[in-house]
Amino acid sequence: MTITLSDEAKAMRAGAFGEARRLAIEHQIAVGRFFDAPDFVPVTQAHVMGDTESLGEAGVAYVERLAAMPQAERRTRVPTITDPRGLDFAAYRRLGQTEAMAALERRAARALEALGVLMTNTCINYQTVLPPTRGEHLAMGDTGVAIYCNSVFGARTNFEGGPSALAAGLTGLTPRYGYHLDRHRRATKSFVVEADLKDLADWGALGALIGRTCNSYWEVPLIEGIARTPGSDALKQLGAAMASFGSTALFHLVGLTAEARTRDDVTDSPLPAPIVIRDSDIAGLYARYDATGERADVVVFSAPQLSLIEIDDLARRLDGRRVHAETTLLIATSPENKAAADRMGLTGRIEEAGGIVLEGVCFYQSYAREMAQAMGWHRLVTPSAKLVNIIGGYGFAPTLRTVDQCVEAAVSGRIVA
Repeated sequence: MTITLSDEAKAMRAGAFGEARRLAIEHQIAVGRFFDAPDFVPVTQAHVMGDTESLGEAGVAYVERLAAMPQAERRTRVPTITDPRGLDFAAYRRLGQTEAMAALERRAARALEALGVLMTNTCINYQTVLPPTRGEHLAMGDTGVAIYCNSVFGARTNFEGGPSALAAGLTGLTPRYGYHLDRHRRATKSFVVEADLKDLADWGALGALIGRTCNSYWEVPLIEGIARTPGSDALKQLGAAMASFGSTALFHLVGLTAEARTRDDVTDSPLPAPIVIRDSDIAGLYARYDATGERADVVVFSAPQLSLIEIDDLARRLDGRRVHAETTLLIATSPENKAAADRMGLTGRIEEAGGIVLEGVCFYQSYAREMAQAMGWHRLVTPSAKLVNIIGGYGFAPTLRTVDQCVEAAVSGRIVA
């Protein structure tokens, strides 16, 4: 399929706006052709996965190449922000991360900053930076960010790989395919939730079950039966797990999310018979990762990063208690939330209990395998369904538990029922 280019896009391709934008538009044309995009759509934000574990030496060198070009030709055209980085410069030595990792991270940050990228270092930009509006076209480079923006706000984005998201920042455009188009935003599967969701981890478990059932980027689940309105952190866990287990990029909660005031708003024809999710299904998901009684090497609150409200909740739960000597407790949040937590004394309370509050990172993007080897970690406990789905590939044995059970594991050093 031939992709139609505007006069400006043609000029970019011809090099009239510099080599950086020429490379960017060529990349986007290739992506657009692959997905049969008819043309490009302007975007208002881009979000780049700029951590060095994803970039590697070759990726960092490529960004440095762009950064060495004339300033007027390399600066991003729309606000462009970053996903969590690979390490926290204030804490990396404590976690067994190396000087070589830190050096590569600094190189990547300098190069991205030279391009005009805002180093937000967060996967919860919708909670901390600038939430999008309904119908706003974006180029989001984190799956949890994309599904939240698509679903909760009704914005429009695909999962953009690192080079594609950076290209969108440089051109202000993205190929018009997938979730930028009305036809791909209609519900394709139906779910009825009869489970009683009490904990944030329960919402992640629900997302895992729905995502695993959909198991396709192009499936859009319609969800009914939610007994009470979830908050932002619950929806964050739901979407992140759904995207991780099923590559899902959009869901509709009838009566709750932006585009689904009613069922008819997001359906064109009768859907297949609904899949019912019960308490027993949620319990079964937890059971897949059960390790009651085993030693907890590391307890991780991450993936996605924590909101300020979640940090406050953990500080309250840890007041007057102490993390077990043989267990590490890690809490990852955005730079903005970390600064607020510092100012409000929340960081101090958590660290007084023996926890570590990390700024601008996400655990599985932080050289998790190397950390495990350096620190002697194997059994990981977390309330994040997304993290348990990912972290086994890094050599960990993961256990999914509620927030309260995770705190108890950190304090007792053992996984509690």
